[in-house]
Parts: sequence; structure tokens; C-alpha cells
Amino acid sequence: MLRLDIGSMPVVVVTSASTVNEVLVKKAKSFRKGRLFERVRPLVGNGLANSDGAQHMRNRRLIQPVFYKERLQDYAYVMSAHARTLTDSWTAGQRIDVHQVMGDFAIESLAATLFSADIGRPAVQAVREDLPVILQNMLRRALAPKFTDDWPIWKKFDTSAARMRAVIDDVITATRAAAPGTRTDLLSLLLSARDDAGIGLTDEEVRDELTTMLFAGSETTASTLAWALHHLAHRPDIEQEVLAEIDRVLGVRDTISFADVAHLPSVTRVLDEALRLHGVVTLMRRATEPVTIGGYSLPAETEVLLSLYALHRNPDLYPEPDLFDPDRWLPEQRQARPREHEVPFGAGNRKCIGDRFAWMEATIALATVLQRWKLRPVPGVKAPRESTASMAHPTAMPMIVQPR
Repeated sequence: MLRLDIGSMPVVVVTSASTVNEVLVKKAKSFRKGRLFERVRPLVGNGLANSDGAQHMRNRRLIQPVFYKERLQDYAYVMSAHARTLTDSWTAGQRIDVHQVMGDFAIESLAATLFSADIGRPAVQAVREDLPVILQNMLRRALAPKFTDDWPIWKKFDTSAARMRAVIDDVITATRAAAPGTRTDLLSLLLSARDDAGIGLTDEEVRDELTTMLFAGSETTASTLAWALHHLAHRPDIEQEVLAEIDRVLGVRDTISFADVAHLPSVTRVLDEALRLHGVVTLMRRATEPVTIGGYSLPAETEVLLSLYALHRNPDLYPEPDLFDPDRWLPEQRQARPREHEVPFGAGNRKCIGDRFAWMEATIALATVLQRWKLRPVPGVKAPRESTASMAHPTAMPMIVQPR
């Protein structure tokens, strides 16, 4: 643990598995979302990622059924269809920016599950144009001092955030008017959800939850897929193992179902390792009362920054931590580490509610790509670097498409 002054804001940085677990699980009641989330809230809403207390617990219970197994089974076919459309669009020898391509796939696939096809096209287009702008600048915007709010440098970000909120509001209004009934898109399910008192989510709450799902579900998936393909291109031994598994499970089928995902453990381990190396960089919390963490007494209102990047590269947990090694996620190796060592989706009652959704989407997409294509680095191009953002996504990742 150390104190770090970020401008005028002092924070306590936490990097070990035990102290991160104290903040997120064991002593979670002594914390609420910190300054970062307060700055983001007016820009992107008050969904599950930003809300606190009773509102968070109520809305989480209302939204949880959206991610039950029977719903995931339906979403899997949508994801598989979009992954096939992506791979059908490539040609041998084509040069692509893998992160950009995977970003487009993640947005299209997520939007297809969020909105009904006959109502949601305007929202899909707005998301495709505006979401990358928001994601690229959100962390900088949130950490910037408040006196910079009116600076011209934020105009593009603010315009994109406002436009996307407005379009989603229009789609919510249109979906309510269409009487959702038996629709299974996420928006219709959110509109029909009711708590024990028979009260549902307001239109504003629905919009904030949809926005949160778009932010949480697009960049994480896109970045993880891009890094996974990058690392596999440099480890043909691991790639061959993964290809053999895909061929064994799928045969000549090109549609991947929900049931298939559980039979692709090698694919899952590749994604686990890519997410360990390049996942969410930080989380933040603020102490609501005096609390002891890691043996240190913190006064109320202390800002705590959880460095997941440092935690997931701790050499005591992961020998040769910068090495890409999916075998770290074999059951016997996983069990040898403390249970709280991995928190790519958070932990406790604030753990990402859509983690299974995101993991299923990434597994289906990676298996679909590898079943048909190999991606290789462009000769003479420097290796991709990690961007300074909420996800350690690649700044650029040009690769060449080759048939298997």
C-alpha cells in the first residue's frame, strides 16, 4: 500500500490480493464508489457500475434474471451468427486492425442482444459511432480537475455522450410503445422486470443500465479478443492445441452453442490469460467510515485505488508474470493460488453482473475465428502497445488474415 497524489487528489493504492479482497468483499460495507465514478456519473448515467446502496441492490436483483442460463442460450446464437458474419467478410491476405475489427464485432453483437432488430438500428449506429469516442476519453475526462469541464478539448466526448443517451431514450420509448410481450432482447426484458412491490425500472434507469452494459461489454470483449489473437500468433504451440480442441468439439459445424462453450477449456484459458495481462487496469472506492485495510488505518473519505494491473502481474502469484502462459489456468495451478487472486470482473456484491455473458461472447468469437483463419503480424510493424485507458487495450494491432 502506498499514498499517491494525483494532482490535488491523494489516493491510497492497493495492489495485493488480500487487501483488494478486504476492500471489495470483507469490508465492502465501509466503502462506496469513489471520485472516479462520481465524475463519470453525470456523463454516462447511474447504472449498476455507478450506483450505490439500496438502489444498487434493488436494480441488481431486477436485472439478474436477464443473465440467467436460459437467456444466455438465446444470446449465444446471436453471438455465433455475428461471429460468422465477421469471418465471412475476410479474404486471404487481407490486412486488418484486429482491435478495431473486434471492437466493431463486440458493439454489433452486444447491440443485437440489447435491442430488437426492427426498432434498434438507430441505436446500433449511434453506438458504433459514439461509443469508441466515449471509451477512449472517459478515464481522462473523469480524472481531469472539475475546473476543466468547460474546456473545448471535451466537446467531442460530451457531444457523443449526449447523442448516445438521446438515441437510447428514443429506442426505449419506441420499445415501450410496441408492447414488448414475448420479445427476448435485453431492453424488452428490462422494461418488463418488476420488484416485489410490482414496480419496474424507470426509463432513465433502463437507459443508464443499457449504457453501462454497452461500456462494460464492448471494450472488455474487444480488447481481450485482440490480445488473445496477438499472443496466439506468437505461440504456434498453444495455437495448435487450441485448434485441435475446436476441431474436436465442433467438427464441421460453424454454429457454436451455449453448450459448446463448456467444452472449450483451452480457448477459455487463452482468454483468461489475455485478460490477466491486459484487463481492467484500476477500480476505485471511497471509505465511508474509518477502516483498517492491510494493517493501516484509513480515515473516512479516503480514496482507494485498486491496481488490478499490478495484482494480476504479481510474481508471487504468477511466476514470470509478463509471459503469456494459458497453462496458469489449468485447474491444479488455479487451485494453488489464493481464491481472491483473480478479480478481472471485480468481486463481492459489486462483481460485474454480465461476466458470464462477456465470457461466452469472447469464447464464441475466438473459436469462430480460429476455426477458419489464422492471424499473423504484419512484417516490419512494431508490436502493439497498451493504451492508457480503463482497459489496457492495444493502441493498434495490424495483422494479416491467412486461411487455415
